[in-house]
Amino acid sequence: MVFSSLHFLLSFLPVFLLFYYLSPVKWKNATALLGSLYFYAWGAPSFVFIILTSLLIDYYMVQLAALSEGGKRRRLLALTIVLDVGILVASKYLNFAVENLNLLASLFGSEGIRMARIALPIGISFITFQKISYVLDCYHGRARPLENFFDYALYILLFPQLIAGPIVRFNEVALQLPAESRRLSSEVLLEGLLRFLIGLSKKVLLANVLGEVVDAAFGMDPGELGMLSSWVVIVAYAFQIYFDFSGYSDMAIGLALMMGFRFPENFNFPYISQSITEFWRRWHITLSRWMRDYLYIPLGGNRVSRTRLYLNLSTVFLLSGLWHGAAWNFVIWGGYHGLFLILDRLGLRNGLQRIGKAPAMIVTFFIVLIGWVFFRSPGLGHSMAYLGQMFSFRGSEMAVFTSHRFWLVLALGAVFSFMGVSSFLEGHASRWYENTSRLGQLSFKLACSLLMGWLCIAEVYASGFNPFIYFKF
Repeated sequence: MVFSSLHFLLSFLPVFLLFYYLSPVKWKNATALLGSLYFYAWGAPSFVFIILTSLLIDYYMVQLAALSEGGKRRRLLALTIVLDVGILVASKYLNFAVENLNLLASLFGSEGIRMARIALPIGISFITFQKISYVLDCYHGRARPLENFFDYALYILLFPQLIAGPIVRFNEVALQLPAESRRLSSEVLLEGLLRFLIGLSKKVLLANVLGEVVDAAFGMDPGELGMLSSWVVIVAYAFQIYFDFSGYSDMAIGLALMMGFRFPENFNFPYISQSITEFWRRWHITLSRWMRDYLYIPLGGNRVSRTRLYLNLSTVFLLSGLWHGAAWNFVIWGGYHGLFLILDRLGLRNGLQRIGKAPAMIVTFFIVLIGWVFFRSPGLGHSMAYLGQMFSFRGSEMAVFTSHRFWLVLALGAVFSFMGVSSFLEGHASRWYENTSRLGQLSFKLACSLLMGWLCIAEVYASGFNPFIYFKF
């Protein structure tokens, strides 16, 4: 079930919120958990019991570790993480590993291994990272283990962040899990609704329109596009993935707020970045912080030799690429960003600062665009062919861009993506997310929200194109 589907918008969400707000405080967590289980089971009923079983094991392993000391406690920690990562590896990467082993075997004339048909549990990458967060936060004393299993299940399965984040670390939400700690009011409900509708508008009115053209272009042979067309498409994809994913994050944050939870922000105008280092402080912020705190720092962080530091950065971003998908193009995308983070440390970032804000932003956006080619392409061969077209200096017909609507949305995408370069516009944009007690502002926001909601529902009803990019990760 996706947030921009008619079933979610017109059936699940209003019914869920009605029951949630009518439930007594002591039953709100149970209502939220049941709603989340229904939400997950709608798309993957066969995986519900597998996920619940793994949660039960995690919960009692952490409880047992809390009662243990020394080596036994560390062994329980390691075993829990191995089990969690093992589920992720088996479901997401086993066939990828077998495919590459078969390719290697074929070079020596050997027969390959038959690949198993393993279905990928929905949201397994995000679920695994949140489970590891719980285990490590409890182990290191950043939070106390929960006293009952159902609160733990609610933390992992809470439907706003269940499928595609943001990645909510346990220590960030632990104090909000008791229902009596969450404040519900008409102001909170309206603030959450506005945030949700802004995200829905990003997704439906911007990302979907761009996505139809991007999908059509990437379904063609790269040689049919030519240089200008290939650049237009990859810029469109940059805006599509930004509004798709940031829109989802806005919807998740808004939904959580309507339930009384405060989730961390996940995007902050990433395309105005003046270096790749800054880009990763603004793009998928919760993933960047997770990788920093649970992987990069334990590897030694900045407190190591220069060679080891570069190795740590490479490792983190290669794994980040692999986390996004079991394919070499994702690994290369991660390694590509890791390379530019190393180059930033070697002086690239200082050089970009010297050439000025606007040129540095253009260069960084150019670097990001090249990376998106690997991320979007179906394989390495397609990626290389597409990059060849981007620098081919060959023309082509632009029949794929005949829609005036596409050009309008592309222009709007550019405006909304880069408006943060002005501190004045950035400040006014952030105020849309804030609650207000002034009647005039409140009425204006409410009217805009209702208009956006109506436009989105009409668009979803009229169009059958409604995927979420990050669902497959």
